[in-house]
Amino acid sequence: MKTILITAYAVNPYIGSEDTMGWHMLLQAARFNYVIAVTRRNNRLPIERYLQEHPEERVLLRNIRFLYFDWPTWITRWEKGPLLKMWYYYVWQLTLIPWLWMERDGFDIVHNLNVSNDWTPTFLWMLGKPLVWGQIGHQPQIPRQFLLPVYGWRAYLKDRAGWSIKQLCWHADPFLWLARKKAARIICMNSEAAKRLHLKNNFILHPSVATDETIYKEGEKDKFRVLSVGRFVPVKGFDLTIKSFAQFYHNLSNAHQQRVQLVLAGSGPLKSFLQGLVKKEKIEQAVVFIEWMPREKVAALYRLAAAFLFPSHEAAGRVVPEAMSYNLPVVCLQNCGAGEFIHPQSTLSVPVGGYDATVANLAAKLQELYFRPALYHRERYLSMHRYWQLFRWNVRGEMLRQLYEEVG
Repeated sequence: MKTILITAYAVNPYIGSEDTMGWHMLLQAARFNYVIAVTRRNNRLPIERYLQEHPEERVLLRNIRFLYFDWPTWITRWEKGPLLKMWYYYVWQLTLIPWLWMERDGFDIVHNLNVSNDWTPTFLWMLGKPLVWGQIGHQPQIPRQFLLPVYGWRAYLKDRAGWSIKQLCWHADPFLWLARKKAARIICMNSEAAKRLHLKNNFILHPSVATDETIYKEGEKDKFRVLSVGRFVPVKGFDLTIKSFAQFYHNLSNAHQQRVQLVLAGSGPLKSFLQGLVKKEKIEQAVVFIEWMPREKVAALYRLAAAFLFPSHEAAGRVVPEAMSYNLPVVCLQNCGAGEFIHPQSTLSVPVGGYDATVANLAAKLQELYFRPALYHRERYLSMHRYWQLFRWNVRGEMLRQLYEEVG
């Protein structure tokens, strides 16, 4: 059994996204190795609370020793906004090295787990141990045709400003290229990360998102429900969801229209805009908005759904593995996010083209699922197979076990 030092900036078993990923990856690493987990001090209370509330996991958690590192409170309180947060993450990693220096003989491998971006470096190679870096990746640009005409200049400039910062880091930070060179292995969450860093032979492709194993129980479906789950922000592409469903809906006869429904589960600043879009498309009678709810309650929505519509522009998306765990066919864009998550044999991803053409292609996929039972059942099988093959947390553990054996 090796000892692995893992730096996980974001770890909280009670929060979704990056924090949940960090927590589960630590647990998976501890299945086969002893783990020294270094995280921020503000994660200490939720971690200790979880340890008290889940005594059944104490055997596994004995393999994890938590260390907490932060700068003084008078500095961390200024950590506000995306730029200052990323600045703090950068210096947190850098100043962590002297803090860990005296303990460098107590571990065999170092692993920078998160924050999961490929445009800020890791400095763990300075500790003189084999380095694993990742999973890493980046949020791609939202294509202009899906952003500016729909959400306006403010959203467009915000997206392009973030992209410019990433470009600057990729091209001007020598520590980023040192990290790439020094890493024994880099885990890329998708193919775009490997292309962006010009990686050749020291990386693997492995998604960062996963979900718990589902006890599948089919719900009684009285309608063909199309489900979409997420935060109502531009990157999620809910405008495409609504417009493509509307086109699908209006191409149906009155009798078939009574049998279909779109369920939008989430919350966010664009809710009023999306509600207005539903009225504009004249599909109010077929659309239901449901406020964001705990994951255990969202499970009921998955069981009642017939298909999952997710034309998101993001590079990740935990809801896609969740949908596949309930055997739901996933209609999405051909991109480095959901487009790489679904089964390679699936025919439900559509190319990213012009706005109207993309809407029409998404609508056509919904129509195929609705009218072609053989295709529908095949796509359900492919979702189930892909989930069991790649998107369970235990699969992440097996990947880490093999990776640590190779680099150690």
